[in-house]
Amino acid sequence: MLAFYFFALVLVVLGISSLKGGLEFLKYVRHEMKKEGSDFTPPASIIAPCRGLDQGLEENLRALWRLDYPAYEILFVTDSANDPALALVEKVRSDFASLRSINSRVVIAGVTTESGQKVHNLRAAVKEINPESLVLVFVDTDARPHASWLGSLIAPLADETVGAASGYRWFIPVRGGFWSHMRSVWNASIASALGSQREKNFCWGGATAIRRETFERLNMRERWRGTLSDDFALTRALQQEHLPIHFVPDCLTASFEDCSFTELLEFTTRQLKITRVYATHLWKAVFAGSAFFVLIFFGGIILVTTRAFQHKPVLIAIILLIVIYLLGIAKSYVRWRAIKLPLAQHAAGLKRGQFAHLFLWPLATFIYLHNAIAAALSQKIVWRGLTYELKSPTETDIMKRQK
Repeated sequence: MLAFYFFALVLVVLGISSLKGGLEFLKYVRHEMKKEGSDFTPPASIIAPCRGLDQGLEENLRALWRLDYPAYEILFVTDSANDPALALVEKVRSDFASLRSINSRVVIAGVTTESGQKVHNLRAAVKEINPESLVLVFVDTDARPHASWLGSLIAPLADETVGAASGYRWFIPVRGGFWSHMRSVWNASIASALGSQREKNFCWGGATAIRRETFERLNMRERWRGTLSDDFALTRALQQEHLPIHFVPDCLTASFEDCSFTELLEFTTRQLKITRVYATHLWKAVFAGSAFFVLIFFGGIILVTTRAFQHKPVLIAIILLIVIYLLGIAKSYVRWRAIKLPLAQHAAGLKRGQFAHLFLWPLATFIYLHNAIAAALSQKIVWRGLTYELKSPTETDIMKRQK
């Protein structure tokens, strides 16, 4: 029992540290959200890679025409003219054809042979942007940006020392369901890892802005060659050049999706497999942290239950487990309050997921542990109908393509 008490106290200390980090995240979000709108609005090119029909795709596409920004174009890029997403793209383009201030185009990139299909598409699209565009903006079609999203994302680039600005996703289940909520809980801890420490921030491919001059100076088209993860590769390049990444809370972007248990595991495991290849130190931290928590917290529950049946003392152990759980609830509540600020228009959806975020967070550690172990055993992933093997950060094998 002494060993359990010791390690449980370690978890308490880690829980206090995590709660402190959550409070810092809330403070940062509040500070950033109070900033006035910027008058830095250079011409921008939004690049939206498409493949297949995302949940809520049509509304996500329409959101790209409703951005409150004076001058921008939208490039939709896919590998095939037969992609079913293009029918919706053309429908929405037609509906907004009267908006002469927003130019939109479709780029057919063709089939990839050496990179992830999304990266291949991005490499093709950046060659087609308007020569007058000074900023490149990357967005995913499973994200639904709000009206001020583009202006907020580009504003930090007024400081030429900033390498890039980024937001992150927040899953909001549509119909609900246990596994949909668990994916949101799993994803939440990554969102709150961003903040004021620019050198520790990362780019998310669904909401990233970078000056065109910076992109070209980094030679990103070539750095992307052979890679699978556009955002990890961009983050690595910026860090190598000591260019900071500014996290923009107002660009926490809603993704309205539901998922099954299988889809949850496929998505989360894919993220950890990519992380293991592109940021091994982060994968190690996830593996060690989740394994330690599962062993002590859930092992402690088993220990307490066993000792209770044996009529042995359990009060101290129960108190420690309750303290650990309450610290996690406090951290989740603080994070939820922070997220409510940039996602205020989706308050009803956030409210529906509040219970899961507050009380089901320990279960996410089981998922993280599974993900980390799976990432240690295999580097093969399935992503939007293609099967890849991640050889290294600069080498990707395309093993199978869905017909």
